[in-house]
Formats: sequence, structure tokens, C-alpha cells
Amino acid sequence: MAMVNPARVRAEVIEATEFPELVRRYQVRAVPRTVINDKIAFDGAVPERQFLAQVQRALEQETEQTR
Repeated sequence: MAMVNPARVRAEVIEATEFPELVRRYQVRAVPRTVINDKIAFDGAVPERQFLAQVQRALEQETEQTR
């Protein structure tokens, strides 16, 4: 699975204890918690293929919304 435009990918790591408002907003119950475009979220370390599939899913949702 190839990324269409990796320049559009941005990642941030947030220390949950320092930002409790983000913990509430993103319903963090376990770490790591990955949130993509505020729409797709999953917990735990996942294999690369599964991670990329979630990124692709987010991109597809974004594309559908702009149509």
C-alpha cells in the first residue's frame, strides 16, 4: 500500500498527563492512542500494514466528504 502524498502526513505525540483536556476530547483510555483526522481512532501498537490501512481509510473518508 503506497501513500499518495506523504507530505500531507503530520504526527504529534502528546503527553496525556500534561494535556488532560485532550485526554477527554479524544477519549484516551490506553496508550498509545492514535487519532486520524479527528475521525478514526485506535489503541495500542499495531502492525505497519494495519496502521497504513487506517490512514488510507481516513483519506478515503476525507475524499468522500469533499465530493
